[in-house]
Amino acid sequence: MSNKFYITTPIYYVNDRPHIGHAYCTIVADVVARAHRLMGDEVFFLTGLDEHGQKVQQAAQAKGVAPRQFCDEMAPHWRELWPRLSVSNDDFIRTTEPRHKAVVQSLLQQLYDKGEIYTGEYEGWYSARAEQFLTDKEMGPGGKFPAEYGEVVRLTEKNYFFKMSKYQDWLISYILEHPEFVYPDYRRNEILGFLQKPLGDLCISRPKTRLTWGIPLPFDPGHVTYVWFDALTNYVTAAGYGTPRFGQVWPADVHLIGKEILMFHACYWPIMLKACGIPLPRQVAAHGWWTRDGQKMSKSVGNVVDPVAVVDAWGADALRYYLLRELPVGSDGDWTDTNFARRYNGELANDLGNLLNRALSMIKRYCKGVVPAPGPAEPLDDELKTTALDTAKRFPGRVAKLEVNRLLGDIWELIRRGNQYVDAAAPWALAKDPAKAARLGAVLYNLAETCRIIGILLAPFMPTTADKIRAQLGVAAAPAVLADAQKWGVLPSGGSLGEVTPLFPRKDK
Repeated sequence: MSNKFYITTPIYYVNDRPHIGHAYCTIVADVVARAHRLMGDEVFFLTGLDEHGQKVQQAAQAKGVAPRQFCDEMAPHWRELWPRLSVSNDDFIRTTEPRHKAVVQSLLQQLYDKGEIYTGEYEGWYSARAEQFLTDKEMGPGGKFPAEYGEVVRLTEKNYFFKMSKYQDWLISYILEHPEFVYPDYRRNEILGFLQKPLGDLCISRPKTRLTWGIPLPFDPGHVTYVWFDALTNYVTAAGYGTPRFGQVWPADVHLIGKEILMFHACYWPIMLKACGIPLPRQVAAHGWWTRDGQKMSKSVGNVVDPVAVVDAWGADALRYYLLRELPVGSDGDWTDTNFARRYNGELANDLGNLLNRALSMIKRYCKGVVPAPGPAEPLDDELKTTALDTAKRFPGRVAKLEVNRLLGDIWELIRRGNQYVDAAAPWALAKDPAKAARLGAVLYNLAETCRIIGILLAPFMPTTADKIRAQLGVAAAPAVLADAQKWGVLPSGGSLGEVTPLFPRKDK
C-alpha cells in the first residue's frame, strides 16, 4: 500500500456487553482512521473480540452453555454496535476464528523451535480475574494484592515459559531511542519505571486440567495458550501474517488501548515481536477512563452509560462529539448528563446548527437558493478566510499527534468565527439596500464557503452531520478530501442549495 495507515483498537473481552469506555476507544480510533482516509491514505482499521480464557469459560459455565455458544451469543452485541456509532472498521476479528488459531500456533512453534520457550514449574500467586500470575511487585501494603485482581490463590503447576527477561535491556533502550513508541509521554515514563525492576519470564500456558477454553500449544496439546499471548497476536493475524499482504500492511501505526492494558502492549507485545523477528508497531497510545458524576461506573451501582441508549435519544454524532470534545486522548473524563445536554444545545445546536441554518436560509431568502458569486474581499472576509485555511492546514499535524480533542476545538473556533462574521457583516441590513447587492452576495458566498470547509473537517468526527452539511450546500456528490478544505473559493457559484433543515434540533433534556 502507498501511504498506508494501520490502526487498531484492543480486542474487547467478550464476557460482557460494550459500555461507554469501549465506545470511546473505538470512536477515537475511527476518527483517526477517517482523518487519514480524508488525507488520502490507504487505511486499515481493525477491531474485534478476545474470546478465550478463564473469564469466558467461567461466564459460560454460569449460563450453563458451552464457551463457544456463549461467545457466539455475545459477539453480535459488539459487531452490531459499531455501525450504530458510525464506526468504519475494515475488519472485525474474533480470536476463535481459524485464521487466528493458525497464526498463534505458528508463532508459538517458531519460538519453541528457537529455544525461546522452556518448561518449568511455577509456584506462586494467581489472579483468575486478571488471568495472570502475580509477583511481589503487584502486592500492596500489608502483603495484600489490590482489589482489582479479585481472589488471588496459591498455585503450583507445570507450565511453559517465554524467555522475556532476556529482552528487558533491549526494550528499555528501544523505548528511550523511540520516545514516540508509548503515548502520551507520562505513560512512557510509567513503563520505563516498571522496567527498572526485573521483568521475569512470562508463563505462556495453562494446563487443560484447569483451563480448557483456549488455543492448544502446538508442541503440547495438554496445555492451552495464555490468553494475552493469544490476544496480542490478533494484530498480526488480521494484517495477514504469513501471506504477501503482511508486508504491505504491517507494522501497525497505532495500537489504541485503555491505560489498564498498557503493560501488555508496551512490554509483552514488543518483546514477543522482537523474538519472532517481526517489526514493532510504531506507537502504543493509551487513553484514560470514564467516570460518571465523579464515580466509577458500576453495574451494581447502576450508573453505567449505555452507548445504545444515548444514540437512541441523541444520535450517534452527538455521542461522538461529546466523547471527543470532552477530553484529550490519554486523560480521564467524567460523564455528566447535564454537561452532555449543555454541549448538545450550546455547541451543536447553537454554534454549528445556527451557523449553517443562518447562512443557507439567507441564501434561500435573498438569492433564491442559488450560491451567489464571490466578490472583492474586505478585511472582515480575509479574517474569516485565514481562520478557515489555518484550521485546515493544522489538521494533519493534529491527527499525527492524536490531538483529536484540540482539532475539534480548532474547528469550533472556526464555527464561532463564522457566527461572529454573520453578526458583523449583517447580511439582513445589506439586503435592504439594492446598491449593496454585490456585497450581500459576497458575504453569503463567504459563509457558504466556510460551511463547505467545516463540512469536510467534521467528516471524521461526525460523518452523518458532515454529509448533511454537504447535501444542504448541494455538493454531496463530490467526495470529501482534505485538500479541498485547504483551498478557498472551491464552492461553485450558481449551484442550487439542497433542502435546508436544522442539524441539531434543541432538546429540553
